[in-house]
Amino acid sequence: MTDVLLPEPFPSWFENRGWQARPHQLAMLEAAAGGIDTLLIAPTGGGKTLAGFLPSLIDLARDPAPGLHTLYVSPLKALTTDIARNLAMPIEEMALPVSFAVRTGDTPANRRRRQRTHPPHILLTTPESLALLLSYEDAKAYFAGLRCVVLDELHSIAESKRGALLALGMARLRGLAPEARFVGLSATVADPRQLLRFLTPRSERSQIVEADPGADPSIEIELPDGRMPWSGHIALYAAESVYARIQAVRTALVFVNTRAQAELFFAALWRVNDANLAIALHHGSLAVDQRRKVEAAMAKGALRAVVCTSSLDLGIDWGDVDLVVQVGAPKGSSRLLQRIGRANHRLDEASRAVLVPANRFEVLECQAALDAVRAGTLDGAPQLIPALDVLAQHITGVACSGPFEGDTLYAEVRLAQPYADLSRADFDAVLDFVATGGYALGQYERYRRLERGTDGFFRLTDKRLVRGYRMNIGTIVEAPVMRVKLGRGRSLGEIEEYFVSMLTPGDTFLFAGRLLAFEGIRNNEVIASPAKKAGEPKIPAYAGGRLPLSSHLADRVRDILAHPEAWHALPEPVREWLDIQRRRSRLPATGELLVESFWRGGRHYLVAYSFVGRNAHQTLGMLLTRRLERMGARPLGFVASDYCIATWSLGECPDVEALFDVDMLGDDLETWTAESSMLKRIFRNCAVVAGLIERRQPGQEKSGRQVTFNADLIYDVLRKYEPDHVLLRAARMEAAASLTDVRRLADFLTSVEGRIRHQKLERISPFAVSIIATIGREFVAGGESDETLDELTASLVAEAMADPVTGEVLA
Repeated sequence: MTDVLLPEPFPSWFENRGWQARPHQLAMLEAAAGGIDTLLIAPTGGGKTLAGFLPSLIDLARDPAPGLHTLYVSPLKALTTDIARNLAMPIEEMALPVSFAVRTGDTPANRRRRQRTHPPHILLTTPESLALLLSYEDAKAYFAGLRCVVLDELHSIAESKRGALLALGMARLRGLAPEARFVGLSATVADPRQLLRFLTPRSERSQIVEADPGADPSIEIELPDGRMPWSGHIALYAAESVYARIQAVRTALVFVNTRAQAELFFAALWRVNDANLAIALHHGSLAVDQRRKVEAAMAKGALRAVVCTSSLDLGIDWGDVDLVVQVGAPKGSSRLLQRIGRANHRLDEASRAVLVPANRFEVLECQAALDAVRAGTLDGAPQLIPALDVLAQHITGVACSGPFEGDTLYAEVRLAQPYADLSRADFDAVLDFVATGGYALGQYERYRRLERGTDGFFRLTDKRLVRGYRMNIGTIVEAPVMRVKLGRGRSLGEIEEYFVSMLTPGDTFLFAGRLLAFEGIRNNEVIASPAKKAGEPKIPAYAGGRLPLSSHLADRVRDILAHPEAWHALPEPVREWLDIQRRRSRLPATGELLVESFWRGGRHYLVAYSFVGRNAHQTLGMLLTRRLERMGARPLGFVASDYCIATWSLGECPDVEALFDVDMLGDDLETWTAESSMLKRIFRNCAVVAGLIERRQPGQEKSGRQVTFNADLIYDVLRKYEPDHVLLRAARMEAAASLTDVRRLADFLTSVEGRIRHQKLERISPFAVSIIATIGREFVAGGESDETLDELTASLVAEAMADPVTGEVLA
């Protein structure tokens, strides 16, 4: 059977490499022979990418007819480039008559043109570039001979707006290439059936193939020799111990959770890099050429470590990486497994990883993540929403490729999983918006993009719209950024406009692993030079940068707190901290909400331990301060973490039970949402995605201030004259489903109704130190970490942990 599925020269190639075709690779060949859409779930190092390409390589070895045969779609440009490098190996070593090429936003224009006129057998691309290809008038001819679509790391994209765009693109491909089969590749999947439905609507001709999970990973938690930090999320205290780990291995990947943290931890490692090891930095805001140099150096084995963010989370095949260090709690078990898989990229060897918690609560989270990995449990997949702004962009792209008929397009759109239940009324509303702008904007010619002919087909009103669509394609609407240039030399990358607005000439800041001095702005670019003195450098932060704690890990943290008999696995300072919390206040029990209150410095503090993540706590904070105001408590502010939320007021809350009543998510939430800037910000993003506002135009790009001004004007007009406009509905839907994490908050408040435990304290509790110590604090890098016992934190710790009799601080 193997000989039939794997004809020569493939068995000889496997043998020469000392390999043997794995069962899941053979299963993928069988599925391909039957034309079955297949989701392959296989661990990193299990040969899943080869399994996805093998059927295509065998087909093309038999019949290398010209034309596009296989389309590979990856969520990351870096992964696409890496896969191309790996794909070259079997093609060259077996001398296969197979051509392949990479097409991303970084591909030169002349190469992109050649790929359209002389398509390779295999094209490796991204969701955005696929949408671009589908918008060309020759898309039908270009994709007519397509036989296979391979979607790599499918789990990482299916849950986002990019996933909605990809799903719509796949639905379109099914019409253009009816003979194509669809293959999904993924390492970590919480709900395989849901992901299979995302891959294909053909339930009768689809299947899931699961590979052997391989060796269990080896994971340990790194703890400081001295005091355990009380707050902060950077974990700079661990720089020396992480450096020692790097020295002891060939190559290490040091993952952090944000780009700002990457800059800080990279700088901290270089301060202790006495052996001058080759340590590099990689994150999404760095210049493309710098990222590519790091990736190439890593592939050659020329680096000892890379400090990176999620930019290197997925699939990069660097077999020599033998240690992954996760600095800061991982925030989710699926993400942790994904990152651990980067070490020892081989199925039969255990991946080695070290978790470095930044504070005491993160020790609990790291232990929870470790328990989840050992138990084989993953974070639940979020519910997908039919993003109406993405649908508007897709409809515009379809119109760019040629005339279309509404009924046919509606049927096609519903093949995409996020839009499977889309009503005809909602589809027509989006189509009307693309065509006319809607009722309130219909009088303006600039918003009329489609016209319906006497034949019933929709067409573009102006061919010039095609260029605007292609220049603004995609769903990632990042905060406005400015390029950073080193004098008149090369670009280092991009930082956000708002950060630049806080700089004055002479200020120093950390970026691209360098200490830079801000000189000014020229031609809308930030001009910087190497700083002559350190001073107190600022750190660029990025909107939406922090990852929220998953519900799955939050539940496990609560479970640890509820079972003291399991605390023996925790370090002694953390056990003492928990024990004193239990004696001074109480521990949050399963199924209840612990709320502490105390006076300090003339302010009344409320701290609620709900463990629903930073996003949900941000929403809760807004709602609590509204209620406290109505109760006459005169609130002054709030601060949120993944684990708890704290408010402070001039007066005392008269009724804590009523304060946390779940009905705040009704009228209070609706009023706050309408009044806050949050909905305007989301609307602004939806307007850009839907094409209502074009950030990029030939020869120019709108600044963030221009986009905001235009979007806010339109927002106010629509709220007044067309409150049910499709983009307002899209913004409200997105606000409810993702940004504010309302569903998670609602579920929690409902579950603890009638079980709110209010502890009135005479002084701050050990748990509360972690959140109160962060009030009003901004990190300034200068050699000290944000976790050191500064004067404020030391006084809080002394209050919370002192023995009531002797006054001795216990931990």
